[in-house]
Amino acid sequence: MAIETDFTGRSALVTGAASGIGAACARWLDSQGIARLVVVDKDAAGLAALGLTCEVAPHSGDVGDAAFWQAIEPQLGKLDHAVINAGIADGAPIREASFEHWRSILSVNLDGAFLSLAAAMRAMTAGGSVVMLGSVSGIKPMVGAAAYSASKAGLIHLARIAALEGAPDKIRVNTIAPGGVDTAIWNSNADFRKMIDELGRENALAAMAGATPSGRFANADEIAETIGFLLSDAADNITGAVLSSDGGFSL
Repeated sequence: MAIETDFTGRSALVTGAASGIGAACARWLDSQGIARLVVVDKDAAGLAALGLTCEVAPHSGDVGDAAFWQAIEPQLGKLDHAVINAGIADGAPIREASFEHWRSILSVNLDGAFLSLAAAMRAMTAGGSVVMLGSVSGIKPMVGAAAYSASKAGLIHLARIAALEGAPDKIRVNTIAPGGVDTAIWNSNADFRKMIDELGRENALAAMAGATPSGRFANADEIAETIGFLLSDAADNITGAVLSSDGGFSL
C-alpha cells in the first residue's frame, strides 16, 4: 500500500537548508507539491542554488541568534510543517574542550533549535507537524563528543516537551535520530579529513561505518524521505516519538 505524502498547497520551514539533510528535505518537499518553502541557512549561495520550483522565501543568518528570528518571524506567514535541521558537529574530550568549543556547539544545535521551534510553532495557526534533527549520539554516549551529544540529547527532550505543549493545538513534534550520514558535516572533522587523504572519501566512509550493523552510512535523501513521512498526514497519530535511522548503531 502506498503511503500518501502529498503536501500540495502547504507551507514549510527548513533550517540548515543549504546542504546535506536540509537541502534534501527542501528538494523532497518540493517534489511532493509543497506550495511555499521558507529556507534558512548561513550559506546564502547554497540556498540560491537549491533549484526549487515552489515559492521560496530564503533567509540567511545564524539560527542561534535571537535577533535574527525576531527579524524574520513576521515574514514566516502561516506554516504547516517545519524541519528543524540546522546543526554543526565537532569533537573534543571533556578535559580538553574549551568553554568556547562547548558554547559554539550548543549555540547552534540547541539554542538554534529552541528559537527555530518556538517561531515555527507560533506560525502554525491551524495545526501542523515538526521534525527535529537529533542524532544517535544524543541517545548513545560517545567518547569525545560531549558538546555535540549533549546538544542532541537536549534537543530530543525539547521536542518531547513541545509535543505535549503542541498537542492541544494539533501540532505534532517528532525527532529523527540518524546515525552516520554521508554529508558535508564530516568535513569539519580533522580525523575524517586525514582518513580521506589516506583512503579516499568512499573508503573512509566505509571504514567509519564498520561499527554499524548495516555496514554502511545512510545518504541525505534516505533521511529526507523518513522525515517526510513523519511530517505527512500518514504519521498523523505519531507525536513525541524519537525514530532512530542509524543502521542499528544504537543496538
